[in-house]
Amino acid sequence: MKKIIILNLIAMMLLAGCNIGFTEGEIRSVGMLVETTIHDQAWGQKGYKGLMDIQEEYDVDVYFKEGIKSQLDVNKAVDELTDKGVNVIFGHSSTYGEYFKEIHKEYPEVHFVYFNGGYAADNVTSLNFSSVAMGFFGGVVAGNMTSTDQVGLIAAHEWQPEVEGFYEGVKYSNPEAIVNFSFVNSWDDTKRAMDLYDQMVQQGADVFYPAGDAFNPPMIQQIQNDGLYAIGYVSDQSSLGEGTVLTSTVQHVEELYMIAIEKLMDGSLPGEVMTFDFQDDAISMGKFSPNVPEDVREEVNQMVNTYIETGKLPTQR
Repeated sequence: MKKIIILNLIAMMLLAGCNIGFTEGEIRSVGMLVETTIHDQAWGQKGYKGLMDIQEEYDVDVYFKEGIKSQLDVNKAVDELTDKGVNVIFGHSSTYGEYFKEIHKEYPEVHFVYFNGGYAADNVTSLNFSSVAMGFFGGVVAGNMTSTDQVGLIAAHEWQPEVEGFYEGVKYSNPEAIVNFSFVNSWDDTKRAMDLYDQMVQQGADVFYPAGDAFNPPMIQQIQNDGLYAIGYVSDQSSLGEGTVLTSTVQHVEELYMIAIEKLMDGSLPGEVMTFDFQDDAISMGKFSPNVPEDVREEVNQMVNTYIETGKLPTQR
């Protein structure tokens, strides 16, 4: 009888253990899911950098999986990662919010973190970049630097906040300029993005904002070949063409990885939608091209400083 009671107690403890959620300082291993690749010289690469920073700082095993694009992919990847002891999983895209929404209750011991989405739960956190301002400042540079008064914006999706910001920035600095919009409806459809670029070149656009992932570097290369200008996206992309890339709108994704882990370590990462901006050192402007006049640089730097202090853009005062 005593033996049965003991066995029952053990069984109850094991069952309870399966439902124990993430607790303070309990990071065992960390995983990352990316839709495309870590070698895109933009968004994916910055996520990988964040993962490597975590490994170095906290001496934990880290894993990543590329090409995770569907619910089935996510389910399989999460199973594989948790089998390896992973209990923090970064979904390196807004699309992972929907995927995590479907499965997070099955993994109460895992904390899921993803980017730029509106869904959250007890063990799901969304880290959002407030990117209207970065788009605005990039637009100010583009509006100042166009000689044809034709600016091209080729974004992955219409909902990206930087799209509105870029338009407002161009019009603020150059009311006569026309902003041509096109949306690839994909982060990585390079062929469609390049076709849209060719159409805008024929329309006379001479400054471009390629706000996407996989298509961004090859488009900047073509922009350089054509002797035109670009605003870099996500990373400081001046290395892709110092004269070509006028400046970049930089999202410090790797910093948010570290912020998330630090908060998990001390038990303070909420299952909420969190927002980060210039004031949090999560966003900044990249290096200016030597082709950008000094007065334009000073104007943009002053705008950035004022925005950090007040939270307001020039159009909001």
